[in-house]
Parts: sequence; structure tokens; C-alpha cells
Amino acid sequence: MFFLERGKLPGENLLGVSDQSFKNMKKTKRSKQWAVAKSKKYLGKHLICDFWGGKMIENSKELEEVLRLAAKKAKSTDLEFVCHKFSPQGITGVLILAESHISFHSWPEEKYIAIDIFTCGKKTKPEAALSFLKKILKPEKIKVKEVKRG
Repeated sequence: MFFLERGKLPGENLLGVSDQSFKNMKKTKRSKQWAVAKSKKYLGKHLICDFWGGKMIENSKELEEVLRLAAKKAKSTDLEFVCHKFSPQGITGVLILAESHISFHSWPEEKYIAIDIFTCGKKTKPEAALSFLKKILKPEKIKVKEVKRG
């Protein structure tokens, strides 16, 4: 994408560090992770999901349980859950993960749920969380967009 690389000089990465400097940098745990990520061209995977029809969750405790189980399926570490119920209907919840987040936004009057599953790290499996959510929510129609981040 052109707009991301506007300030980049030939031979530099997006951080403005020359490729040669990157090769010569002191190898720390974090720089080694970046080197692995650089070779695969991304640091995390973000699944942006639209579910139409199927089960609507309007109970914050049930939503928390479903998101925590989805995180477990993704081999992610859940840290904190935050939720807000709208009046008269609709709910937004975010499960913060050590590896990023899973969020849920519902519009029951439209029979629509927006779900974001964003994970980073070599061991996480965001697709497993998505499969679990499909099984639980049983949507009639699904649209998923995958974005590689970083």
C-alpha cells in the first residue's frame, strides 16, 4: 500500500531502519520475534466477521463465557472482559487477550453480529476461535475478512 510506504527510503523497512542496520542489530528476544515476523510479513492476524441470523446473545455473563471459550480455542490468554448492554437491546463486549482481543457487537433488531478476532504470536489460532463462534451462534450467513497486521 503506497500510503504506508510514503516516508520509506530505498533499502529501509517501514520503521525507517535500514535493512543492513536490522541485520546488524543486537539479537534480543524481541528483535528475534520481529525477525521471524518480518520473514512471514506480518505480526498478527485480524479476522473481521459479520454474522447474520442465528443466536443472539443479550446476557453479559453468557457473552463473557462464550468469548473466554473462543479465546481458549484460539490458544490465547484472556486477561479482562468489558461489556456494555444498550437499551432497549444490543450488547458490546471485548475480551482483552495477552495476544490482542476478541470483540462482539450485536444489533438484535437487524439479526446482525460484528465480531473481531485479533491475535498475534506463533501459537495462536484465530480460525479456531471463529469455528467455535460459528458453532455456538449458528449464523445463517457469514462474511469474514482476514487482515494481516504489522
